[in-house]
Amino acid sequence: MFKDMEKWGEIRRHVLTGEISKRAACKKYGLQWRTLQRVLAHDEPAGYQRKEPRQKPKLARFLPIIHEILRQDRQAPKKQRHTAQRIFDRLQAEHHYDGGLTIVKDAVRAWKQRGAEVFIPLTHRPGEAQVDFGEAQVKLCGQQVKVAMFVMTLPYSDAFFCQVFPKECTESFQEGHKRAFEFFGGVPRRISYDNSKIAVAKITGGRGREVTQEFLRLESHYLFEHHFCLVRRPNEKGHVENLVGYGRRNYLVLTCPRFLYQGL
Repeated sequence: MFKDMEKWGEIRRHVLTGEISKRAACKKYGLQWRTLQRVLAHDEPAGYQRKEPRQKPKLARFLPIIHEILRQDRQAPKKQRHTAQRIFDRLQAEHHYDGGLTIVKDAVRAWKQRGAEVFIPLTHRPGEAQVDFGEAQVKLCGQQVKVAMFVMTLPYSDAFFCQVFPKECTESFQEGHKRAFEFFGGVPRRISYDNSKIAVAKITGGRGREVTQEFLRLESHYLFEHHFCLVRRPNEKGHVENLVGYGRRNYLVLTCPRFLYQGL
């Protein structure tokens, strides 16, 4: 039986939310009926362990060179800018690159696509949520301490949940989700996040992410779909960014937040 945790959670989400039937899942993923039953019965594969980090591809050490060439091209006339082929030729001639042309083309395309994204439409569909942590200073037992404020918002309806924890960590991240789902009375279909190390083990370019084992477990248990913002694109989850500030100004100013610790 396969042990791909990401695929495991995807199958559970598609079947248990009624998106596809069990028979269709067996056909789509090439599973036997007994195997599918095991997947649906458990949040994660038995004895699952995260794979060792992938080895860096041959192109990795040449990426800064490629990016610098492309940045300099912005100052050159459009008809005199580097093609992927020309960059490949220069890497071979000037830097002893011995890899293939295709991965150079992919790297150039990825860089240009990131540069082309200039805005995100400010519309939100029902069933989508955003999550973020913020920092605040509170007086607890007579001492001024820093706390982490977990916020989950449903932008379509403007509903939001706010909870403070002693610190931002995996435990508070998971507990914040649990309490937010209980508060809303359900689980959103999709949740947007930034690239916190709690959830993201490695950024693999563009939208590519290797997520942490604990995040995969959380996602598989609650059956939601994740969405990670592009690096340095906080506007992709601007709704929750604004509500972090709103919660800090309205709940943690001239009031004692000690009651928020009850049950922690």
